[in-house]
Amino acid sequence: MRVPVSEKHKIEFYGFKIQQNIFVKISLCCLLIGFLQACSNTRRATKPESVNVAEIKSNVIIKKNVPARYIDVKNVNPEDLVKFAKTLLGVPYQYGSMKKENGLDCSGFVNYVFNHFKIAVPRTTVEFTNAGKEVSLRQSKIGDILLFTGSDAKSGIVGHMGIVTENKRNDFRFIHSASGGGVIISTFNSYFIPRFVKVIRIFP
Repeated sequence: MRVPVSEKHKIEFYGFKIQQNIFVKISLCCLLIGFLQACSNTRRATKPESVNVAEIKSNVIIKKNVPARYIDVKNVNPEDLVKFAKTLLGVPYQYGSMKKENGLDCSGFVNYVFNHFKIAVPRTTVEFTNAGKEVSLRQSKIGDILLFTGSDAKSGIVGHMGIVTENKRNDFRFIHSASGGGVIISTFNSYFIPRFVKVIRIFP
């Protein structure tokens, strides 16, 4: 019996829909596998690394002439300052902001912490370039300030900063406001090493 043309069209249409559904399912499976692999790679990349900070030296060449800055820390204890800084953990990142309720960028975070103790500090990261006294990573201690370039390690300009919270043996940590997670405590890992500029000490 000859199938009417309209029925043929129906059969062809449903056959196409079945093939299309199979294609969609295969595509979704591939995407899911790729996503799981990406997550796995991210977990590996963010896994804490063992870095000997005593061996780290900056390879960044400063390309901007920034005047020296003196910062009067009065009689503030750096441990008290870091203790307060930790109360800001979880505050979201907001570029250009110094207000906690809006979020804080890296220099806004440092400003907010120091201003809490009525210590006047520069507003932008680059202005910290020649502030205080430079010390080595090995000699750094609580309250010292870490300076980095921005995402481009070759820029030669300070674009990120944080405050040292701990430096015991190989356990080195600092607190900062990161664009990817807001105010967090980080270890010194392979992401920061090429961007590292210097450590400055403003406390006695």
